[in-house]
Amino acid sequence: MYPVLLQHIHQYLPLNETEEKAIVQHFKVLQLKKKSVIFDAGQVCKGNYFVAKGCLRMYFFDEKGIEHTTQFAIENWWISDYTSLALHKNSDFFLQAVEDSTVLVLERAVEDALFEQVPKLERYFRLLLQRAYGASQQLVKYNHTLSKEAHYRHFSKSFPDFVQRIPQYMLASFLRFTPEFLSKIRAKKDKPIS
Repeated sequence: MYPVLLQHIHQYLPLNETEEKAIVQHFKVLQLKKKSVIFDAGQVCKGNYFVAKGCLRMYFFDEKGIEHTTQFAIENWWISDYTSLALHKNSDFFLQAVEDSTVLVLERAVEDALFEQVPKLERYFRLLLQRAYGASQQLVKYNHTLSKEAHYRHFSKSFPDFVQRIPQYMLASFLRFTPEFLSKIRAKKDKPIS
């Protein structure tokens, strides 16, 4: 699974063999069954999670007990509760495997040592976080400017893998729909034109 991570890093910056070995030594491999929880709300997030295979999601429950999915990660995506990780405070979220997954973990406890050995990794993570933050800004914009149907159409066109792989209730939660509303949108799309 390490070659998948190294290939991803190489898309952003070059690595030599010594740097690659240092990276591999600092990551742990998690083999997760579908529905396994990596951490619960109320626990401290202990690392950055790179999906080598499978799909993860982050979610929380509101005061009414309604589940809200805030983020997904499939192959070659990172996911973490960065507030919990950076401030070493209890998370408000759950992190769960949507499918059987293989995840590479960079634990907070060894991150600084790795960055000392491979300083350019700080640039890699900065670039990733800039892209992720930009994507979250666009999502907020779409939530405010697009109709629900247009939002779904845009999302399904931009991320067809998610639409095919993620259970409908999770996708509906992420898009801030009810599962029933999402079913209606999908039925409308699949209706034959007369």
